[in-house]
Amino acid sequence: MFNTEVLKIKDSLIEDNAIDKIAETTAIKKAAQYILNNEVVAFPTETVYGLGANALEKQAVTKIFKAKGRPSDNPLIAHISDKNQLPVLIEGDVSGVAEELINEFWPGPLTLIFNKSMKMPQVTTAGLNTIAVRMPSHPVALALISKVNLPLAAPSANSSGFPSPTRAQHVYNDLNGKIPLIVDGGICNIGVESTVIEIEENIINILRPGGITRSMISEVIGDAYQVKIADTAEVNKPKSPGMKYKHYAPQTPLWIFKSKNILVNLLSEYNINNENTLVILSDESLNNVDENDIQANIKNMGTINNLEYIAQNLFNFLREADQKGYDLILIEEVPNKDIGEAVMNRLKKAAVKII
Repeated sequence: MFNTEVLKIKDSLIEDNAIDKIAETTAIKKAAQYILNNEVVAFPTETVYGLGANALEKQAVTKIFKAKGRPSDNPLIAHISDKNQLPVLIEGDVSGVAEELINEFWPGPLTLIFNKSMKMPQVTTAGLNTIAVRMPSHPVALALISKVNLPLAAPSANSSGFPSPTRAQHVYNDLNGKIPLIVDGGICNIGVESTVIEIEENIINILRPGGITRSMISEVIGDAYQVKIADTAEVNKPKSPGMKYKHYAPQTPLWIFKSKNILVNLLSEYNINNENTLVILSDESLNNVDENDIQANIKNMGTINNLEYIAQNLFNFLREADQKGYDLILIEEVPNKDIGEAVMNRLKKAAVKII
């Protein structure tokens, strides 16, 4: 058990992208020392908070799985701060199309699957011959990785299966006593995990949709490759986090409904139109529903014309619902396009019913 410490990075340093100055803060110096001593620490990325340890050290990586309660066959993503760190992680050359995507989207929320180096411990890759790698864009993450000069294995810094953390408080609620330090870098800008891709002959498979959308990838590579969402329904050996197990789920049962037209009948049919039910609706539905028909609590998710806002706040919505002790969460489906694909991916992984 640890007496978990939370150390805040000044907002002004983050806003200025002052990586060198952030690297000299007490928070980063302390975090770096823990990592060099094979401990784990939580830190912000632009997607969600990560739980980081030396990706090259079996003892350190094992502590990630223990702190999260994560299944051992669920691989981790290695985070780097410079392309020069790639050779220690991967075997073989970087393909031309991978180089194009790296040049366009790194640093940023894109993870690529490579053949792994022999230097990578089996625990980091869950026994696979491949390794998932990305370069985050958050200045705190880059400062920490640069400070230790090591690739960091870093899944989301939450209890396994729970909604991912987009605020330091989320991490504290899940992992207090299980890790020594949380570096508080404010709210994560994107709010859903990175896009994970695997490049095959003429196909780019999106193993997990995220902050880099299918259309963004297509714009970079043109017509030479088909970009598609991979079918993960029957995956036994996942190459990416988020493929096999139930993820992102609040403790409160979550149902997805397809439109406001279904909502009122749904509330009546299941006898759940009461104060113990939370209904999360878009602006558009709220403007077209008679609130007199809804006795449940209503929360506004924002407009479907700003899916980025919905993505950024999604996990916070779910965590707040847990804290307020509802019996049931009903959430409206959002358009399955752009970053909405990532939102719906997370909701479907978390839901117990889709109506």
